[in-house]
Amino acid sequence: MQAYELTQLISQREASNKRYLEFLKVPDLSMGLYILPVGGVDSQSPHTEDEVYYVVSGQAKIQVADEDRSVQAGSIVYVAKNVEHRFHSIEEELTVVVFFAPAEYSLKA
Repeated sequence: MQAYELTQLISQREASNKRYLEFLKVPDLSMGLYILPVGGVDSQSPHTEDEVYYVVSGQAKIQVADEDRSVQAGSIVYVAKNVEHRFHSIEEELTVVVFFAPAEYSLKA
């Protein structure tokens, strides 16, 4: 079994000094912790895998293709592969658990 505690993942992510910490990767799934500061810029590009975002804390907006909506703790957003998307208007530090299926970077564009 692999089990994780959010507080430990947050500490590991802080120690890495990066916005994204991948903590699980198997062929059909990968998971990571993504944290964006207030006013931060989310510069990600579309991925070749489907994605699900689970917002743990914070408040922002997400744009997926031409649709825009607010997100906060408890929001779950599905983004299909190859679709433009990004968080913006980050009003409170955003902590997001990210699920990729299959695992991130396992497919070619």
